[in-house]
Amino acid sequence: MPEGDTVWHTAATLRQHLAGRTLTRCDIRVPRYATVDLTGQVVDEVLSRGKHLFIRIGRSSIHSHLKMDGSWRVGSRPVKVDHRARIILEANEVRAVGVDLGVLEVLERARDGDVVAHLGPDLLGEDWDPQLAAANLTAHPDRPLAAALLDQRVLAGVGNVYCNELCFVSGHLPTAPVGQVADPARLLARARNMLWINRFRWNRCTTGDTRPGRQLWVYGRAGEPCRRCGTRIHFDDTAERVAYWCPACQR
Repeated sequence: MPEGDTVWHTAATLRQHLAGRTLTRCDIRVPRYATVDLTGQVVDEVLSRGKHLFIRIGRSSIHSHLKMDGSWRVGSRPVKVDHRARIILEANEVRAVGVDLGVLEVLERARDGDVVAHLGPDLLGEDWDPQLAAANLTAHPDRPLAAALLDQRVLAGVGNVYCNELCFVSGHLPTAPVGQVADPARLLARARNMLWINRFRWNRCTTGDTRPGRQLWVYGRAGEPCRRCGTRIHFDDTAERVAYWCPACQR
């Protein structure tokens, strides 16, 4: 499930392979942008903002959002291309393929920031502002903690995995009101540390134990024993986002 760390890692990988190189192929398979051809232009930079990714080329900016199932595959040719491909970029032997992208559009580079202007501070951004993030988080004290953490207008980068893990490490139920969090700054510091430590990994880890099956505290572990107290992990899949929690550790 792509979250802020996955998008940051994806941008770093694309930047490593494409930045400074001239495109020899640009094939966009979205009807609205099918006639856009950036072949012959140089990829200037690749960057992420929360869960959004930008590939800046000349006066244009390719904006993508992975949503739930999207990904970018990049490497030396041949990188597999099938019916799920939404865009193919090549620079001689390098091929980058955007697969099942939830959003793909070509923007005017000078105004590409408009599509992310609504986002809160980016946990992995150079402009990370913990004070502003804390103010955003606590602005509505009756709001459920999980809903606030997942709101990208509050802070950018947390998805459902980190949301559930942060609720666990803070000792709060996902449904607990934000006002019950005694130290919001500490919670946000944990959030940034989680994403920062995992920014170079495809398989994230929040427990500190990277062995298979031991990386997460509660997410995806419904019915299994809590790693701290042994109580079985509960879950609720009736809402838009699945919630996992330990009824003993989170009160």
